[in-house]
Amino acid sequence: MRAAPTTSLPFWCARPHDRASISVYEKVLRLAALAVTLVCPAIAQVAILQIQFIEGEGAVHAPGSRSSRPLTVEVTDETGRPVPSAAVSFHLPEEGPGGSFANGLHTEVGVTDAQGRVSLHGLLVNRTPGRFQIRVIASKEQARAGVVSSQYVAEPRSGVALASAPHHRARWAVVAALVGGGAAAGILSASRNQTAAAIAGPPTPTITIGTPTTTVGHP
Repeated sequence: MRAAPTTSLPFWCARPHDRASISVYEKVLRLAALAVTLVCPAIAQVAILQIQFIEGEGAVHAPGSRSSRPLTVEVTDETGRPVPSAAVSFHLPEEGPGGSFANGLHTEVGVTDAQGRVSLHGLLVNRTPGRFQIRVIASKEQARAGVVSSQYVAEPRSGVALASAPHHRARWAVVAALVGGGAAAGILSASRNQTAAAIAGPPTPTITIGTPTTTVGHP
């Protein structure tokens, strides 16, 4: 006669028969309950992430310049408590107004500190004027959040035009001065001539007496 097959079960599922097994069984249950107690609050703590800009939002950059101000964000949970060790990625547009990060790429990744903050340094903008956005994504375990930072590349202001404007004004001032000086010199010369003529007086008339001529004819 064939014996019925037996199935071995884990010890924590088997029914204890002695005190030693009962003790081990109770310890396993307690450890499982403790693990659930520790894990569940941690999951609830990062169920929702929030991102707030601390510095650098709405910055206006000169064309082709490297930003001296960092873009700093703070990551918190739904209660407003900082979330440390959260991964934060920054993403620039691939074309149009924008630029590159300090690593020369369009994407940079950082990790929040104990205050839940992370800063992005060394943004190098291109020379295409206009508004662009930096996408910021934070993640911690199963929780994720994202925001957008608006940045601007200023219109290029012609340094030549700005610098040449005073020179144009100076040039016209010099021309005006030369013209005015010439006119003044002409007026002064005319005035001097008139003054000299007035001092000399009217011209003296000249009288010329010719030799008389006598003609004698025949009687």
